[in-house]
Amino acid sequence: MKLKNTILASFLFFLVLSSWYVLRAVRNEMAVENYGQDFLLILLSITAITMLLVNPIYSWIASRTNYKKIIIYCYSFLILNLFTFIFYSRSLEESDISQAIWLGRVFYVWCNIYSFFVVSIFWVLVINIFRDDKSRKLYGFIMAGGSLGAIFGSEVSVRLSESFTNYGLELFAFSSSLLLFLAILVALYIVQSNNSEVLIKKVGGNWSDALANIISKREVRSVALYSWLFTGLMTVQWISAIPIIESYSDLSADRIELFARIEQLVSPLTLITQLFFTYLVISFFGISSILIIYGFLFVIVFLLYGFFPSVGIVVFAQALLRVFEYGFNKPSREIIYSQLQKHDRYKSTVFIDTFITRFGDLTGSLFMFIGKFAAISVSIMPLLAIPFAGLFSVTGYKISKNFEEDSKNP
Repeated sequence: MKLKNTILASFLFFLVLSSWYVLRAVRNEMAVENYGQDFLLILLSITAITMLLVNPIYSWIASRTNYKKIIIYCYSFLILNLFTFIFYSRSLEESDISQAIWLGRVFYVWCNIYSFFVVSIFWVLVINIFRDDKSRKLYGFIMAGGSLGAIFGSEVSVRLSESFTNYGLELFAFSSSLLLFLAILVALYIVQSNNSEVLIKKVGGNWSDALANIISKREVRSVALYSWLFTGLMTVQWISAIPIIESYSDLSADRIELFARIEQLVSPLTLITQLFFTYLVISFFGISSILIIYGFLFVIVFLLYGFFPSVGIVVFAQALLRVFEYGFNKPSREIIYSQLQKHDRYKSTVFIDTFITRFGDLTGSLFMFIGKFAAISVSIMPLLAIPFAGLFSVTGYKISKNFEEDSKNP
């Protein structure tokens, strides 16, 4: 059963990330277009506010139902959203330039919500099935399916890049919705075949549990702080990269293809890491070392952005940070999530992976906006963010200590 669950969970993650990575390059192109118009900060603010409003709705649904209905309701709603984008895009005339611009902005906000919810809801399933020490070390193999999905989705995005000029996001949205529909079928089969009480029974609790537990529970609060710092630092490096990519080409199709090509480089490296190194590194070095070292990697990246800004450095930074994130850090965080109580596994983890991370994006963008307002060069801002990378490592150390204490005193 464990082997079957691992294969099915890996395939499910393949479908989930394929669905997202078909859209990712288009989302990134929207970021480039709105960066030049100084609108990116507003979009990230709207995203964070929307996440704050959506999470209580999700928690309310989760409190009154089980995982099977959660995934049907949430994924089906997202598919409906994609078809709404398709139909609205088709209704636009070529002369409706302003409406097309606003459609792109709405799509950018929606994509940020989509990417975190589809992945978070997937991980709720995994951390409720794979909970013992041996099972948790299989997270790397499960994530390898996601890396294959990222490769596949990126390739689909490359194939569709030329269609963006004539058809906009239509073909991207249709492809993504089809993959997510298949993900629903696989997820339901996993739930049905496991017949696990934790997946079948109602979650219970209140709509406010996620926020209340972050405030009241030390272990949940520390993970939330870590995730906030992580996404804030990632946003600083991403916004630092935008003007570099913007100067690469004036054509949207070229930039979309570049984004997709970066994914095709990063994803195989991540896949190799997950298949051959995740299990060994987590077993040998432990979670503590992984959580701590991440801050030092950000220091390296920020120094390179500050002194050697180029497209090559952008590619290197994406490879270094994201391979480490999905190869080692994400599995380590999910292991910590699996130790939380049931309400927190269903609600707090989703709240952290959606609102807290989006708030981190907003914080990072505010940091960069303040630098721009103060007329500080965009290449200097990553250097000023280095102390926060140090704080990030300190927070990782505290989380690992909390985790070790909880493991000794279950």
